[in-house]
Amino acid sequence: MTVAHPYLAEPLPRAFAHRGWHVGELANMENSLPAFRQAVAEGYRYIETDVHATSDGVVVVHHDASLDRTTDGTGPIARQSWNTVRRAKVGGKAGVSRLEDVLEELPGAFFNVDVKAGAAVEPFVRALRRTNAFDRVAAASFSDARLARLRKLAGPRLITSLGPRSAAVLWANGWLPFLRPGFLSRGVMAQVPLRQGPMTIVDRAFLRAATRAGIEVHTWTIDDKEQMRALLDLGVHGIVTDRPDLLRELLIERGAWQPGAGGQHGDAVS
Repeated sequence: MTVAHPYLAEPLPRAFAHRGWHVGELANMENSLPAFRQAVAEGYRYIETDVHATSDGVVVVHHDASLDRTTDGTGPIARQSWNTVRRAKVGGKAGVSRLEDVLEELPGAFFNVDVKAGAAVEPFVRALRRTNAFDRVAAASFSDARLARLRKLAGPRLITSLGPRSAAVLWANGWLPFLRPGFLSRGVMAQVPLRQGPMTIVDRAFLRAATRAGIEVHTWTIDDKEQMRALLDLGVHGIVTDRPDLLRELLIERGAWQPGAGGQHGDAVS
C-alpha cells in the first residue's frame, strides 16, 4: 500500500470489532461506550461504528435511524434533541454516547465510522476537528454522494472507504483489467460483503484489482471462524466481525494478533 496515513500504519491484517465488543455479558450493548471499552480492553485496535445526528446537530453513536431496537427510547434520532436522546439507555443500561465522548474516552483506538445520514455529515466533520481525530478515524457510507461531501468538507486529512459505485468499478476491474484504477473515486479501503446476493464480491480477481489500485480490502460482517480463515488465506487486509473473540483466537493461532496498548491479551502472542 502506498497511502501514508496513521490509520493505515498499523500491521495487517486489520481486525475490526463491529459495533464494539457485544458478545457474552455485553450481548445487547452494541454501539455503547461499555462495548467500545471492552473491545479495547480485549486488545482491539480498530472499532467499527455508526453515527447519526440529533435535531440540534449533535453526532451520536448509533446504527439505526431510530432508538427503538437497541435502547429503551423511541423515535427517530434526527427528530429529537441531544437532551432527549441522551436519556435513552442502550440495552437498558448505558446512555447513548456522543461521538466526541467516545473519541476522548478511547484516545488510542482507531474508529471506522459509517455516517448513516446526510444530516450527520457536517456535524461529523466538526466533531473530528474539535477532537483532532483525523489521524484515527476513517469514514464510510453506503452513499457515494455522502462520501463526496465528507471528502470536500474535511479535505485530505480524512480517509474514506469506497462508495458502492466505486466498489462496483473495482470489482469490474478484476474481470476487465483494461479499466484504469484511476477511474475510481477517492477512497483507500474497499469495505464490502463477501457476497451480494448470488454474486461473489471478494475473490482473487477483486483482490488483484485492489492491489493494482493501492486499495485495502476489508470484508464484513464475518462471524464464522473457518470463513475468516479462508479470507485471510485469500489475502484480505481486514475483517469486520460481530465475533471479535473468534477472530482474535484465529489471529493468535496464526501468529498475526497485534493487540493495542489497552489489550489484556498481548501475552498470548508468541
